[in-house]
Amino acid sequence: MNRRTIRLAIVAVFSVCLISCAQRGLERPAVIADRTITGELVKQHVAYLASDALKGRNTPSAELDTAAQYIAEVFRSSGLQPVNGSFFEKVPLGMVGLGEDNHLKITKDNAERAYTIKTEYTPFDVTGNKEARAPIVFAGYGIAAPEYKYDDYGGIDVKGKIVFVLRHEPGEDDSSSVFDGKKPTKYSDVSQKVKSAIAHGAVGVMVATDPLNHTSLTPRGFPWPSLSRTIPKDALPINLLTDEKDKVPVLHVGSEVIGQLFGSVEALKQIQADIDKSVKPRSYEIAGAVASMKTTTVIKDMATRNVVGYCEGSDPKLKNELVVIGAHYDHVGYQKEHEPGKPYIYNGADDNASGTAGVLALAQAFGQLSQKPKRSILFMTFAGEEKGLFGSRSYVEKPLFPLEQTVAMLNLDMVSRNSIDTLWMVGQGRSPDLAKINAEENNDVGFVLVADDKAIGGSDHMSFYRKRIPFLFYFAGFHPDYHQLTDKSDLINAPKLAKVARLAFRTAWRVANDDKRYQVIQNP
Repeated sequence: MNRRTIRLAIVAVFSVCLISCAQRGLERPAVIADRTITGELVKQHVAYLASDALKGRNTPSAELDTAAQYIAEVFRSSGLQPVNGSFFEKVPLGMVGLGEDNHLKITKDNAERAYTIKTEYTPFDVTGNKEARAPIVFAGYGIAAPEYKYDDYGGIDVKGKIVFVLRHEPGEDDSSSVFDGKKPTKYSDVSQKVKSAIAHGAVGVMVATDPLNHTSLTPRGFPWPSLSRTIPKDALPINLLTDEKDKVPVLHVGSEVIGQLFGSVEALKQIQADIDKSVKPRSYEIAGAVASMKTTTVIKDMATRNVVGYCEGSDPKLKNELVVIGAHYDHVGYQKEHEPGKPYIYNGADDNASGTAGVLALAQAFGQLSQKPKRSILFMTFAGEEKGLFGSRSYVEKPLFPLEQTVAMLNLDMVSRNSIDTLWMVGQGRSPDLAKINAEENNDVGFVLVADDKAIGGSDHMSFYRKRIPFLFYFAGFHPDYHQLTDKSDLINAPKLAKVARLAFRTAWRVANDDKRYQVIQNP
């Protein structure tokens, strides 16, 4: 789809909300927003972004780039300004392959053994382009979970050492397990175990399948194409490259390594059984054991873009402070293998063409105002949320404006389904001041606001929250079409989407004309 076609589509959409400058000057911002942000306006944005032509907006893809161009044109035509001369911000992504120089050698009791890749160890996809040589610490399941009163790292120092951890979690097959019964928690994920190990100072990680509950101990790790004759060469993980510098070697090891370190698989089974029964760690440094680990990676540049539009504040002092209004514009793409004539595109109308449409409508409404807010506003649509919050994580690591001057982040994700009367405000207990403002503004909008203070949600606001920035997360709830081929634009509740955007406008206007800083509560 060429640029002329995109501009024509935007002109058609934008014509819905045009009013005269004279009229704008006489009306309150909320009145202008109510007239500008209509169901018809947001419906047209969603229809374009979730069309088959954009093929599910996978990150990265040419279709995602087309969506980015559309968003940038709406920002430009709404009167927003580029940042550093551009409406785009680079998100450094790379396709990560396994290099050729990899090894694992373990010395115990003065006897060294070198292991064979693929059959005796295999690197995970989260491994780094690093080498480490250090003593080995057995760290149980590699879990530090204060909410479950369990910590494999309690009382053991792993800084500068290599940790050996088990997959899964205590009581995996026990319905009465404190770790949510038989339902796996986030702590069972290898990536979570690796993050915890690195946070505790480990320089390398060996992971073994827990032998008590699993008979196959084959080290599968990640199915690297370079280690297989049948896996496609491009079946590789796409990572945010800002993460690469912090990674360490991470290997899935098998029964041979277990035998050298513990004497036998049965010995490790007994240790695991003791942990499971007592739900108490059994971590210890393995006497006389030292490992030399090395993994190499090769990276193909796959950079993509966030889209940004800037509305400079009107107050000489407060304009240096920033409110971010954001949504992710990517989805999960399409099925490469499909039957002719049958649906194969994950259009992602609700997830998250809806939130993107809301941000576009907000930009258009602010563009109609003759008087700009005191604080500046950065409108953002993020790439790569579905891959792991890539766009927002990239932004907060290298922000366009200082994070210490960013006073709030409003995130719209999946805001166009279910009852028009109900809206979830997820995690609002973490930002009570913003939640209070939003609730007050809702008196004129009329939602039943459902607070979920226990959950916090896995969307782009999390990247800001981790940097101690207060947030609001607007969410209309899950539905059977979530991440399905059926999430199409004809199923959205356009009046609800417009209603959410109007509430977000009112709240953003309040915050952007305030001079206060807001509380953010960091729960474990």
